[in-house]
Amino acid sequence: MTSPFSAILFDLDGTISDSAPGILDSLTYTFRQVGVPVPDHETLLSFVGPPILDTFHIAMGMDDELAERTLSVYREHYLSHGALDSAMFPGIDVVLRTLHRAGLPISTATSKPETPATYILDHYGLTGDIDVITGASDDEVRSSKADVVEEALRRLDARGFDISRPVLVGDRLHDVEGAAVHGVPTVFAEWGYGSPAEAEGTIARAATPLDLLPILLPGSDAPDAAASAAVRS
Repeated sequence: MTSPFSAILFDLDGTISDSAPGILDSLTYTFRQVGVPVPDHETLLSFVGPPILDTFHIAMGMDDELAERTLSVYREHYLSHGALDSAMFPGIDVVLRTLHRAGLPISTATSKPETPATYILDHYGLTGDIDVITGASDDEVRSSKADVVEEALRRLDARGFDISRPVLVGDRLHDVEGAAVHGVPTVFAEWGYGSPAEAEGTIARAATPLDLLPILLPGSDAPDAAASAAVRS
């Protein structure tokens, strides 16, 4: 089996992890704590994926001081209550394991800070099939998807992996646009939180995680997702 790609980057929220329940709960708690009106459910759901500080500044109209205070409350609540209020999408562990065993280097490229990202991936037993965990820096200095993709490629290259033909798997427009800054194509995860319109400009679309295998590793077997022992509710 050969792949048209030399390295695979994966978004986390909405691609590997169905993390919306914990994020929405933490956002609701946070907005109430800082005295900000809580948006409706659909608006809150649109906040899952993009850099959280951008959400506070742009979507919520916060100034720097309020955004930083809100971020502090959110971080504490999310790490202690929300991070594990999630589930891995059925079959994603099979995909990661299959790609890893085929020798394809894998890095995450998530706007979630690396501390909670690592915590979540380790909890669900996925770190063994991911070569590098790359996300936003914990201080949010590196948070844009373009910066995260750049860092993921840099780390893979530093490990001696071939990054000449990378691809990103993601579910939101900011994934597509951030990857494109570095000439990286995107495969759209239709099972995630993005709307169909956000798939514009992608090279392929996958309806389920297992549908990624024919795209990323043509000729590979796609086991039944029911056999995915690492998936937990």
